[in-house]
Amino acid sequence: MEVILLQDIEKVGKKFEVVKVRDGYGRNYLIPKGMALLANKSNMRRLEEYRRREEAQMRRLLEEAKQLASQLEDKVLKIGAKVGTSGKIFGSITNLQVANALKEQLGIEVDRRKIEMPEEVKEVGVYTAVLKIHPEVDTRVSFEVVAE
Repeated sequence: MEVILLQDIEKVGKKFEVVKVRDGYGRNYLIPKGMALLANKSNMRRLEEYRRREEAQMRRLLEEAKQLASQLEDKVLKIGAKVGTSGKIFGSITNLQVANALKEQLGIEVDRRKIEMPEEVKEVGVYTAVLKIHPEVDTRVSFEVVAE
């Protein structure tokens, strides 16, 4: 039986691929759970429409990511931290604090897991983190740790 996968399925195939599966697996599991469609003529036409929509959405997301990267290029965020007498901060600056600073100072909401910190930030100074906006677009975010 040939089916069109509607999502990535481990050991079977990727989204929108036409794959051959056993009849029982397709009829009793994949199709009822909405994970696949039977590969007939009408569903093949529907597949082409899905692919066009998916490609358009991916192009739109890529453009938005490039726009966001250009907005962040020359910006320097200020992150306040409590500092001891030697200039070292209590604790360290995390990607969560960088994400909060992006939201508060620039109005840009970013998932903290997409921010890669350079190293442990434990002193006052200027640092650069990598923000993975899109699989094809990375940008650098500069932030300055200042004493509160």
